[in-house]
Amino acid sequence: MGLRINDTIPNLTVATSKGDIALHDWVGDSWAILFSHPKDFTPVCTTEFGAVAQLEEEWAKRGTKVMGVSVDGVEDHLKWIKDIETFGGAPVNFPIVADADLVLSKAFDMLPADAYLPDGRTPNDSATVRSVFIIGPDKQLKLSMTYPMTVGRNFAEVLRALDGLQTAARESVATPANWTPGKDVIIPLALDDAAATEKHGSFDAVLPYVRLTSLDA
Repeated sequence: MGLRINDTIPNLTVATSKGDIALHDWVGDSWAILFSHPKDFTPVCTTEFGAVAQLEEEWAKRGTKVMGVSVDGVEDHLKWIKDIETFGGAPVNFPIVADADLVLSKAFDMLPADAYLPDGRTPNDSATVRSVFIIGPDKQLKLSMTYPMTVGRNFAEVLRALDGLQTAARESVATPANWTPGKDVIIPLALDDAAATEKHGSFDAVLPYVRLTSLDA
């Protein structure tokens, strides 16, 4: 059984471009994002890592740490970082895991238990190592998404999802489709109308089970 939403992530100690890191210690009291890629020196992944580096201030605003994951080694990472910084125009200040033994990739269910890296491998041999995991301060997995080799990840959507998760956790609400910060949120069904009014004041009952309210007070 792989890692599922609300499961506690394994407390692995991993080798990274910034030294050995224990995952639970690294998360600490913060939110965290792990994002993986199948191979260094590949075009789509280089653009993605550059995008993550450019968003350093946005991660910091949200109290969120980021960590890349690759099945290549530390030496390759350190060389590749120079290319990422050239393309992205921003320093890579986050660690990149060197998951050459596939322990993390298998623990997070990105690769099957019997997966291995053949000699002369290509990115296709580890194609599913192309995922995003958002982890809460409680060390539990809150969201995951996996992309194919040909589609670059939209990190604006990752930020939006992170905002939604943090808002839901902080305010005990849910967020509707296409929600962005500042828009109305959904009052959960666990609150009856009287409790909803006491907590949120007025709300718009579009349907008996879809009650929208603003958090801007």
